[in-house]
Amino acid sequence: MEYFIDVAYKSINKYGEELCGDRVEIIELEDSTIIVMSDGLGSGVKANILASLTTKIVGTLLKEGMDIFETVSTITNTLPVCKVRNIAYSTFTFIKVYKDGRAHIVEYDNPGVFMLRRGKNYNLDKREIVINNKKVYESKLNVKDGDVFVLVSDGAIHAGIGNILNLGWTWDSVKEYLEKCTRNRKCARDISKDLISVCWDLYGSKPGDDTTAVAVKIRKPEYIDIFTGPPEDKNNDKYVIEKLMSGKGKKIICGGTAANIAERELKKKLIVNDDYYCDVPPTATLEGIDLVTEGVLTISKAIDKIKKYSESVLLNDGYDIKGDDGASKLASMLIEECTHIHFWIGKAINPAHQNPSFPANLSIKLNLVEQLIELLKSLGKCVEITYV
Repeated sequence: MEYFIDVAYKSINKYGEELCGDRVEIIELEDSTIIVMSDGLGSGVKANILASLTTKIVGTLLKEGMDIFETVSTITNTLPVCKVRNIAYSTFTFIKVYKDGRAHIVEYDNPGVFMLRRGKNYNLDKREIVINNKKVYESKLNVKDGDVFVLVSDGAIHAGIGNILNLGWTWDSVKEYLEKCTRNRKCARDISKDLISVCWDLYGSKPGDDTTAVAVKIRKPEYIDIFTGPPEDKNNDKYVIEKLMSGKGKKIICGGTAANIAERELKKKLIVNDDYYCDVPPTATLEGIDLVTEGVLTISKAIDKIKKYSESVLLNDGYDIKGDDGASKLASMLIEECTHIHFWIGKAINPAHQNPSFPANLSIKLNLVEQLIELLKSLGKCVEITYV
């Protein structure tokens, strides 16, 4: 089986600092995904630079196929050690997960990686390696569907120290919390937001340290096919509906004309639902299709919701994507219910969607769909596009 590696991270800066001293680098390769997290000593500009250097060096060396000994040697020889505290100027943890299920984890001076399997902590079998007098811990294993890895910087372990908690949150407390919260979180982004939100609250909204949470969830591929806009040639109507229905997963239609084409080709009755929500047009029901929405307005509202969800750091400052309107349903399905999305985009231009200031060949709907595609790619989704 080939797995989908769902990765997301969120960070909050130390109170009063404009830059975060933690850095994360995600590298997508053809057969695997590399995730590197580094915590620079201290905070602010200096910590940010040191952590950035570390993630870039480690990520680049791993991408080029360097082994752990060469990678750690390069880092320890490149970055100095603090003479006062006798500790490294930056730490790092990296995970390389192959699509076939193999995983390789290396930890250097960061809090231990959390791994959860079926909602319970899974103790990693760690091997200690000494490289240039530095202790590095290495783990290798085969992952399973639903496994979750969480990487955190010191800020998460120490959350609440001197404020709500006397000694900070501690590694064991974070582990117990993750055992509870990850069971109900389908995607990595919600897991990282959830953990960062708790750290923010424990710090009383004034973080005493840069805090980062990286979530990696192993998922089976989930597919969605989306049809929007009528084909340029009406003779392709039957072809595009056949392709849509032969898709591996859920099916979405955006746009009245596209829905009418599906109704005709499938010989099923299209029923408009009585669910008009303020400025979002109603959805419709068509047998065999999981979601039928209006086109331009609904896609535009869904883009806004996905953007706000993506940009928000904390769960409670995010945009609600759990509504019953068409835009919320569309946004929720694209964020949480798929890893792979295939767009079937009709190139016929609807005069009602044409802005006089745009070039004659540029439709407002096509422009919106392209925005949506780029947004989904930024969330790590695998996107395929077919124009008809």
